[in-house]
Amino acid sequence: MDWIDRFAGLKSLPAEVAQRLVAGSKVVQLPAGARVFEPGQHADNLLLLLSGTVRVQQRSETGREVFLYRVNAGESCVLTTACMLADEDYSAEGLTETEVEAVVIPRKLFDELAGRSDIFRSFIFRAYSRRIADLFSLIDDIVFQRVDVRLAARLLDLAQDGVVQATHQVLAVELGTAREVISRTLGEFQRRGWVEQARGVIRILDRGGLERLARSVT
Repeated sequence: MDWIDRFAGLKSLPAEVAQRLVAGSKVVQLPAGARVFEPGQHADNLLLLLSGTVRVQQRSETGREVFLYRVNAGESCVLTTACMLADEDYSAEGLTETEVEAVVIPRKLFDELAGRSDIFRSFIFRAYSRRIADLFSLIDDIVFQRVDVRLAARLLDLAQDGVVQATHQVLAVELGTAREVISRTLGEFQRRGWVEQARGVIRILDRGGLERLARSVT
């Protein structure tokens, strides 16, 4: 029962429903780089992340990848929720970025609890509505926001102790642009003394400079 407490929306489940959820689900571990789901696959299980991150992205017919969102600890994948509710196959892929521990809720149990428990149903739809808002924000950023402003903000978000572990291609996917655009923009950041680059690593030298750009009005 301990894992239920990691999800704020499930803490108030009646004991009987909570016990049914725990008994009917299982905890799994996945290595970094594992494919959680892919386009055309049927959605049979809902994952609730206990630790780690899962990256959800979509690939066009031309092979271009577009980052959609990350699922972090304490969250569920709303694309999976949508596919299970609509009984449709996945149109995007989910990849583990780190080692992941997650609770797997089978579709049959998901359907049962969604129909039986107001609290479980509310948990599902609150997460769904939050992510939809995030996706509209992503669309707004891609269409209206300058790449340099978005890149500065993303570097600040991804930095751990001032270091971003990411290739130019990964950042291009994150921001829905071309690798060449990222390389050119990072080159300008380096010229300004804001960052220092190595293979697959970007070290932030002037956080203030990036923060000012990220806050700028375009």
